[in-house]
Amino acid sequence: KYAENMYYFSELALTLNAPEGGTAPPDSRRRPDPRLRGRRAAEAARASEDGTPCDPYKPLWFERKKDPVTQELAHVYKGGYWESKEKQDW
Repeated sequence: KYAENMYYFSELALTLNAPEGGTAPPDSRRRPDPRLRGRRAAEAARASEDGTPCDPYKPLWFERKKDPVTQELAHVYKGGYWESKEKQDW
């Protein structure tokens, strides 16, 4: 309602970040503060300086593979998200 008064964004654009039930805990719309994104990178840098081990981030639903066309590394969906969402098994 009144989407035309909101910086001329479409109704779709205005609702893209709206809360949605049944999403995974790491869904960006559920994060309390997007600025916390760099915390893990800072922890990894600190661990590197201290020489302490730091577990590398490993995505659940994506894997890095070489694109057969461009020959560049890309994150490719490997499945499982929709099944986890249906079961609410995060």
